[in-house]
Amino acid sequence: MNTQEMTAKIATGEGFIAALDQSGGSTPKALRGYGVEDGEWSGDDEMFAQIHNMRARVITSPCFSSGKVIGAILFEKTMDGQVDGKSTADALKARGIVPFIKVDQGLADEENGAQMMKPLDKLPALLEKSVGYGMFGTKMRSVIKSANAQGIAAVVAQQFEVGNQIADAGLMPMLEPEFDITADDREAGEDILLAEIMKGLDALPEGRKVMLKLSIPVKPGHYTPAIEHPNVLRVVALSGGYSTDDACDCLAKNPGMIASFSRGLLQDLRKTQSDGEFDDALSRAIDKIQAASVAG
Repeated sequence: MNTQEMTAKIATGEGFIAALDQSGGSTPKALRGYGVEDGEWSGDDEMFAQIHNMRARVITSPCFSSGKVIGAILFEKTMDGQVDGKSTADALKARGIVPFIKVDQGLADEENGAQMMKPLDKLPALLEKSVGYGMFGTKMRSVIKSANAQGIAAVVAQQFEVGNQIADAGLMPMLEPEFDITADDREAGEDILLAEIMKGLDALPEGRKVMLKLSIPVKPGHYTPAIEHPNVLRVVALSGGYSTDDACDCLAKNPGMIASFSRGLLQDLRKTQSDGEFDDALSRAIDKIQAASVAG
């Protein structure tokens, strides 16, 4: 797939984007969920080899190339690895799946009810490498924990600032100002967040598009103005800690948003499953998530 074909698939594809981008801090938990205990690996290299094996098993599963998964977000070490003797990006594109790369370097300490991204000092080199691998886009995460207007504005401003740097490098930025789904004042905070997002979208250079990855809102349809904005290629939803069933039920109430789930996709997969059991569990999750993504 070339860039034009990948853009069209993300813009109009009737499917969802798989989040396979657990990084260093979240990898041990992801491995435990898959049935790999901490004693089965020693050091980062062995840990990342274990998670790469899991991701490769997902990517090569027949159901993953069914057309219901239109994109996948990778961690840098997964991008650097190989699947079926090809770079992971090429293996995905061979299956009709558009590759994205996680580019943030983690979260800063909470300030004004939000966690901005840590300084992205490795970003220029990572963008250059990602372009070389033929990646289509990027993803970067901040977290909002309360309806603090100052904190929300700072998070969104940073997302758009870095997003423009990514677009200048020739990649599609996916902005992810996640709103913690446990926040008591999330509904009020999402009103502030939408207003800040719309300001950022309106300020983009003419013809520039971005993607948004957002928590499924309290009020169904809340992000419709962003979905319909001419500078938005696609709006995707994170599962945010919801189970697969709960995430899909909530997502189905928000036409125009498609899923970009991690836990909701992988929660029933285990290392000890036979290939048939693994494929059946993954297929059930894919079918459910795709149906919720195209509902309405």
